[in-house]
Amino acid sequence: MTATKPADLLTNRASLGKKVLVALVALAGTVSAVRALKPSWEVPIPTAANLPEERMQDFRDALYFPIRELLNGGNPYDPAVMFAHWPVRQNFNLYQPYHLVLHLPFALPDYRVGAVAFALACLVLLIGLAVMASAGARLPLIAGTVVISTLLVTSQVGKAQMYVGQVNPLIAVGAAGALLLRTRNPGWASVALALAWLKPQFGLPLALLMFVRGDRKVALMGTGIAAAASLPVAALLVVRGGGIGEFLDVISRNLAHASHTGYGAVDSMTAQRVDLPAVFFRTTGWLPPAAELLALCGVLAVTAVLARRLDRHEEGSAAADVLTCLGIVVALVHQPGDVLIAVPALMALAVVCWHKRKENHWRWAAVAALLVVVPFAHLHFVDTAVKGLLGARAAVTVDGVAVVAAWVVLAVFAAKLTRRTA
Repeated sequence: MTATKPADLLTNRASLGKKVLVALVALAGTVSAVRALKPSWEVPIPTAANLPEERMQDFRDALYFPIRELLNGGNPYDPAVMFAHWPVRQNFNLYQPYHLVLHLPFALPDYRVGAVAFALACLVLLIGLAVMASAGARLPLIAGTVVISTLLVTSQVGKAQMYVGQVNPLIAVGAAGALLLRTRNPGWASVALALAWLKPQFGLPLALLMFVRGDRKVALMGTGIAAAASLPVAALLVVRGGGIGEFLDVISRNLAHASHTGYGAVDSMTAQRVDLPAVFFRTTGWLPPAAELLALCGVLAVTAVLARRLDRHEEGSAAADVLTCLGIVVALVHQPGDVLIAVPALMALAVVCWHKRKENHWRWAAVAALLVVVPFAHLHFVDTAVKGLLGARAAVTVDGVAVVAAWVVLAVFAAKLTRRTA
């Protein structure tokens, strides 16, 4: 009988310890997932009396009742129509028309059944995002997925997706898939980009940045797929509304309404927007003329140039992907939860920063990555503490300041790194 060597015993114990640790993390993740799902089955049936209800409010206002309005023969993009026909608090923003068909199965059953099914779908997508993050960072697939998905469903960003019923997990999977597959499989990357186009404020800047970075086929095909998928629904709405002119009037009314809400206006002190012009206004109380247009053009231009330069640098693609995701969020109207699109790229960058930890200039990339974590760590007890110390205005601004600062730091890092290489 062969005796077991002490080194083998240590190896076996270490392996067992890792398995136990992963199992404990998985248990914690399961508990967090159940807690995150709880609002979907406890949410009351929407009525005019409970419009302020926040649980599943995006599912209610941006999915369930807009699809019901479409099935009833109306135009869900018209704010007046939606407010007159359904118990909604927010207007239906300019999602791609194919969204109304893609999510049709969730609007066919009773409200609470649809809400639970949609929350479960969000959970599956968050786990899928964790798989992509683990694979992209070349971590052990099972252990990496368990840890990342647990962190996601425990974080404020992850919980918020399921609490209010947002479509961001699908968009995040699409954006991450487009970036991960853009060189290895342009066909599937195009399909992923088409999913990111579900919200134009994601699809448009991502397509533009990918085009400038050299992924022209993906950018054009993904945009074309999204347009083709939306065309039948758009055509139906044009015919119902009496022509293109009336349809464009509806879109104009939709934009006008969205730009004057307390949660969406760029000059709102209570909005949680994390884009550059909104954050600038909440921190200074001043909004320069044409601030949103200038921010859109300026941020995308800087991001495109630096991301393209990073692509040519050894191990710079992870930083380029994070810079791209941050540029998308900072350039035009976005909420804290929209940083979800950066998770896979962020994990890949974290691994690179760890390997490069002895090189001083890479520490700035690590600082940028840590700043992006702020919205994820902005849990309820953190929000309460910030309000108590600094006030409500600071509480709704801290995430935006962190995200904008992360973009600035990473942009400076990219400029110095690529200049050093040249």
